[in-house]
Amino acid sequence: QVHLVESGGGSVQAGGSLTLSCTASGDIYNRYYMGWFRQPPGKEREGVAGFMRDGSIAYADTVKGRFGLVRDNAKNTLYLQMNNLAVEDTAMYYCAADLVPVGIYAGRISTSGYWGRGTQVTVSS
Repeated sequence: QVHLVESGGGSVQAGGSLTLSCTASGDIYNRYYMGWFRQPPGKEREGVAGFMRDGSIAYADTVKGRFGLVRDNAKNTLYLQMNNLAVEDTAMYYCAADLVPVGIYAGRISTSGYWGRGTQVTVSS
């Protein structure tokens, strides 16, 4: 059963923008904490942004001020708006959902969480 479906990846030049989408099943969207991770080529997966228990959003330092999370409750969809993209943002981007706030700083989710299949973002200079 697929719980999270990402879309919106692609190729863009440095300085450009992309918006990724993650559509979740209703139960997942309403009950789980959601966020985004990425895995650059040859590197480990790292957290990008995710919701905290108090409703605030945690961002990785590398994306603060450039990326934003937006929820569309009518569509059970979480968006990652990415602006001023850099070559270093090239990665496979994964949506994640967990019963606890996703581990943005730890780069992982718990065993009760789910991963999407990922969508590729490539930024060229």
